Amino acid sequence: MINCVIIDDEPFARELLEGYIARIPSLHLLASCEHVFDALEVLQQQQVDLIFSDINMPQVNGIEFIRSLHNPPYVIFVTAYPNYALEGFELDALDYIVKPVSFPRFLKAVNKSLTIINGRPAVQAPPAPEYLFVKEGNSLQRVLFDEIYYIEGMKDYIKIILKDRIIVTYLRMNRIEDQLPADRFTRIQKSYIVKMDAIKAISGNEAELYDLREKLPIGKQHKEALLARFGLN
Repeated sequence: MINCVIIDDEPFARELLEGYIARIPSLHLLASCEHVFDALEVLQQQQVDLIFSDINMPQVNGIEFIRSLHNPPYVIFVTAYPNYALEGFELDALDYIVKPVSFPRFLKAVNKSLTIINGRPAVQAPPAPEYLFVKEGNSLQRVLFDEIYYIEGMKDYIKIILKDRIIVTYLRMNRIEDQLPADRFTRIQKSYIVKMDAIKAISGNEAELYDLREKLPIGKQHKEALLARFGLN
C-alpha cells in the first residue's frame, strides 16, 4: 500500500484526483490539502510515499515546496502549465501530468510510480543537508544553519538573524522550528529560537549571544529545558 497526499488549491482538481485514487487499491490517500503548509504537517506526522502536487499555487508553489524538503517523498506533478516540466524533472519527479487529467493518463503515471517505489533498493539515507530554503520576495534563499544566530517570531512572519544579514519571511515559528536540527537549535521563548553554539552566557532570564550586542529573553517555561541542554540542572 502506497501512502499518498494531494496538494492543490483548486477544489475540483482535488476531488478529481481523490476519485481516481479511490479506484486504485494500491493507493491510500492520507490527506487532500489545499495548501503546502497543510501537507507539511502530514509529512511531519505520517509516512508519505508519494505526493500528487499542483505547481502554480499561492504563497509557495509546488516546485518550491518539494525543493525545500530535506528528504522528500516521490512526487508526481499535476499542473495546467507544461512550461514547468523541466524544473519538475530536475527534482526527480516520477511523472508530470498536464491538466485536464484523464484517468488513463493518471493510471499510467501511477503504474510507473508503483514499479519504482515497490522495486527501489534499500539504500542508506543521505546525510541531512546543512541548510534550509526560505522565501524572500520572489526568490528562495538558502540559509546555512551555521550562519544563523537566532530566529524571532512576529505573528505570521519570522526574522532570521544571520552573520551578515537579516531575512524576513512569511512563516510561523512552529514551521521553521520543525525544519531546524533539534540538536543544534532550541526554543528559549515563544518568540525566539536560538542556535545553541551562539549562546555565550545565561544571566537570569536572558541569553547573551556571541558577536551580538543584545540579550534575548528566556521564557519561564523554557528556562529549565535550556539549562538541561547545557547540563546545568
